Amino acid sequence: MPDTLAETFEAQRDRLRAVAHRVLGSAADAEDVVQEAWLRLSRQDAAEIHNLEGWLTTVVGRISLDVLRSRRARPEAPYDEVVVEVDDGTAAPEEDVALADSVGLALLVVLETLGPSERLAFVLHDLFAVPFEEIGRILGKSAGATKMLASRARRKVRTPSPPAAAGREQREVVQAFLTAARDGDFEELLRVLDPDVRLTIDTPDGMVVVLGATNVATGARFGAARDGRRVLVGGLPGVVAWREDGTPLSVVAFTVADGRIANIAAVADPVKLASMTLPEPPGTVGPSR
Repeated sequence: MPDTLAETFEAQRDRLRAVAHRVLGSAADAEDVVQEAWLRLSRQDAAEIHNLEGWLTTVVGRISLDVLRSRRARPEAPYDEVVVEVDDGTAAPEEDVALADSVGLALLVVLETLGPSERLAFVLHDLFAVPFEEIGRILGKSAGATKMLASRARRKVRTPSPPAAAGREQREVVQAFLTAARDGDFEELLRVLDPDVRLTIDTPDGMVVVLGATNVATGARFGAARDGRRVLVGGLPGVVAWREDGTPLSVVAFTVADGRIANIAAVADPVKLASMTLPEPPGTVGPSR
């Protein structure tokens, strides 16, 4: 392998890792994908590669797609990297390097609602501006069919602009929601929810999506009975709740935009919750998993 090709690969490594990380949501899986791409490149005749950047993107995309499809056979969302910390009102998550490199829970939960092909098309095109023709070669589809996949994924995701780290206003809006849910105050719930709010819950039986303020508010009145601990979930205001035996019941992250809750992402699958590093439940000693 010529040194120049190895050097070129190293120059592409960070971009390739970023692509795989956004597609898969796991830094460990992304590293494995990039390493596999290098192994495939090392076995390739360099003279046959006319566009190394495009070739590597295609290879990383195909390997990532295989990983996504294998997860469908044994579902396991990589929530272990989501940073959950007690919200004491003083944290400055925007300065946290780990948060800057992580895939937020809100995006990760929503991506889990997409099929592998939808997810790859959406991430590569919308987040990395990879042309549909190139994505189509990865998926074995035409550019037109790939564009339709990305469009369908975009309608499902409907993510707002990246929110600022949790500040006082965001915390106050979330607290108002939690208080209204606890008190069964339907009108107050409607006031703090964006009319087009989206609630996505990762449950043991699969993904549940609830759309619209009325539907979310109706569910919130019946589902907010338990006290939880206020946390920051990837920099967003959130709540962790536990069962009576101390095992985690749910992790919820709220996205606030223009003074209202625009997105709620929740994990309620015990297997996936067990993979997350969570704060201790109130009144216990020792780490909670």
